[in-house]
Amino acid sequence: GWVSLRPLLDTSVLPPPVTYPDTPQCVNVTVVSNSRCQEVYGSKVTENMLCAGVAAGGKDSCQGDSGGPLICNGVLQGIVSWGDHPCGQAGKPGVYSLVFNYLDWIQETMAEN
Repeated sequence: GWVSLRPLLDTSVLPPPVTYPDTPQCVNVTVVSNSRCQEVYGSKVTENMLCAGVAAGGKDSCQGDSGGPLICNGVLQGIVSWGDHPCGQAGKPGVYSLVFNYLDWIQETMAEN
């Protein structure tokens, strides 16, 4: 016989589609000590990372920003890596790769190529 095929997912409870801006965005964040960041994220935060955010929340790097720059006084200090979800939560900074710790590798790789 025939059966009724109903959606397996109730689409009425899905969030609206995510939209991204067409132009680069900028936000001022404050660097957080690694010890403070480890209080939030534990041992996932290593010496090759730095954390930055806005203590009150509401501003942060987010999905789609990975690989983007963290610049301080015109110098690339970090590369957007990861953070909590949803992003921008109070007391939960974004996590960045600490560029300084990779300078030797960057210079060697650039010299070879």
